[in-house]
This record gives sequence, structure tokens and C-alpha cells, in this order.
Amino acid sequence: MAALSELRIGSTGVIEVLRLPDEIQHHLMHMGFMPEARVRAVRRAPAGDPTVYAVDGMEVALRSDTARWISVREIGDE
Repeated sequence: MAALSELRIGSTGVIEVLRLPDEIQHHLMHMGFMPEARVRAVRRAPAGDPTVYAVDGMEVALRSDTARWISVREIGDE
């Protein structure tokens, strides 16, 4: 398992667990960031943060200080 923030651009992972404050966690879960969801790292901002992730048919930008609290199991490039 690795942190979502460590997922390489173009790689896909499966979310294992979110370790965030309840308010943030619930907000992200409503956008599709929930256990067993597939998430792909799409692109990073020019300065390296935030990173855009594709999950459940939408793209969401997360800062690394948030993404590091989401654990994923990498399944490769797609």
C-alpha cells in the first residue's frame, strides 16, 4: 500500500482506506473517493501540487497534504 500522493502520473490504484478528519473524508467520499474505488493520477500542476485524480467519472484536484492520508494499492498504468 502507498499514499495516493505517491501514485505516478498515468497510474491507477484502488483506494484502501481514508485517514482524514470526518468532514473532509465525507466530502471526498461523496465525490467517489471511497474504499475499493479505482483512482488514476491524471496530471500535476507545474509546481508539483495539486495533482488531478480521476475517480468515478470526474476529475478532482487534491493537494499532497490531503492525498497523503488516502492509502491506495497500485494496479498499474492505464
